[in-house]
Amino acid sequence: MNENEHTPYDYDKAQTEATSWFNDYYKDANSEIDKVAWAKGETDPFLTEFLEEHRVDGLNCIVIGSGLGDDAFALYLADAKVTAIDISAEAINWAKKRFDGAEIDFQVADLFALPESLLGSFDFVFEAYTIQSLPLALRDRTITAIASLLKPRGQLLTVCNAKLDDETFKGPPWPLTFNELRLFTMKSCTELEFSIFKNDSALSNLKVRALFQKEY
Repeated sequence: MNENEHTPYDYDKAQTEATSWFNDYYKDANSEIDKVAWAKGETDPFLTEFLEEHRVDGLNCIVIGSGLGDDAFALYLADAKVTAIDISAEAINWAKKRFDGAEIDFQVADLFALPESLLGSFDFVFEAYTIQSLPLALRDRTITAIASLLKPRGQLLTVCNAKLDDETFKGPPWPLTFNELRLFTMKSCTELEFSIFKNDSALSNLKVRALFQKEY
């Protein structure tokens, strides 16, 4: 191979490798929440705070990487119209059983191959820790996909572990730098909030809660 030639990065392969294990992981948990490392059995506290300060009743809302459904259920209780997507059918089925009777549209969906019906459809998007769970090479694609769900003037609340530019992590997960999270501002989104918190965690020392709004 000529030294100027490079093998193209196989994004499809990277996406499959990064997400294919989730379904077996949820299946192996055998309906025991404490066996799912990231599941708390309760609403994300940052979403709880947001819902205490903002009304979402009647809004079309979606939860990305909805897992066992707690965040979707919180939005439902706030009278939103809720869609919740996860790539794992096991997670979606588990969430449906947990919140049987709640009018939540739980869907198995691949963030990198979203149904046309979801694109540009939501007034509010909630994403917590999904971006950081995927390889660095997929970061821009992941952020682009999430932003594509927003209506004009729709808002995105995103939560992640964060790191300084000179810190390195083997991952997964891979905490985000502040500039990486601000890639949303290059997807026709305006930054409304960018709050940085100390984080007492073995993963990283920082956490970010950010709010963006789609302009068009």
